[in-house]
Amino acid sequence: MGEVVALIDYGAGNLHSVENALKRVGAQVSLVSDADALAQADRIVLPGVGAFAACYEGLASLPGMIDALESRVLRDGVPFLGICVGMQLLATRGLEHGETQGLGWIEGEVLALEPSDKVKVPHMGWNDVTPGPWHETIEEGEAYFLHSYAFHAEDQRDVIATTDHGGPVTAAVARQNILGVQFHPEKSQAYGLALLERFLEWKP
Repeated sequence: MGEVVALIDYGAGNLHSVENALKRVGAQVSLVSDADALAQADRIVLPGVGAFAACYEGLASLPGMIDALESRVLRDGVPFLGICVGMQLLATRGLEHGETQGLGWIEGEVLALEPSDKVKVPHMGWNDVTPGPWHETIEEGEAYFLHSYAFHAEDQRDVIATTDHGGPVTAAVARQNILGVQFHPEKSQAYGLALLERFLEWKP
């Protein structure tokens, strides 16, 4: 049996698309909404679609889930991947429809993208991913984005890739065993599947 990837089911993600993509690259996926089930996880994936506040509230509504995530990820060092709003929840706070606290695992804020004559919001469609500091999970390529808010990290060393949307926008963050991507690997065809493969092989 391979490693078990816990995919957090909290009503706020492209759950089955992410599950299918993980299975395509060989993962043994367990849909998890019970905090106790995280004890068996070798890797954890947190998807997220929609508004920051709604996603955080959905996660917090699962009894003990945030505590269990912090125990497994921050204490035990289990490799973690946050996708889209799942990545944004790593921040200290989000400022979508008011201020909402985040997990605070990577210090920063999630702020609105600013539209202009040249830039539309939401940022939707295929765009380049440009790696910053070397990280074994991120390579150059094109990925599918769909978001109106972006992660602004306090420490730019936590930003391991950017995309361009009227200027640099955070495409991926990482710290130790924690990885987050703004784009959707499950919608990014070969590039996204390769990213998920590297996540499964990653030994932080």
